Amino acid sequence: MYCLQWLIPVLLIPKPVNPALVNTHVMFMVLYLVGFFLERKPCTVCSVVFMAAVILICYSGIGNCLFWSQCECSDKYDT
Repeated sequence: MYCLQWLIPVLLIPKPVNPALVNTHVMFMVLYLVGFFLERKPCTVCSVVFMAAVILICYSGIGNCLFWSQCECSDKYDT
């Protein structure tokens, strides 16, 4: 479980408030995780625990998903 010490902080990094910076944040997270999995090769247990945590956070409905914004921005411009 040593490899989880490098994965858990990824879940704690807040998304930027500015919507223009969300895409940059998502690219950083994806590149960090791809680089981490390629370089460190975490064990299967750590990978499953991390993926389960990401899935629970993204589908909890709170709006704190790492990989996309759950903004309903397109609805306010419909007339």
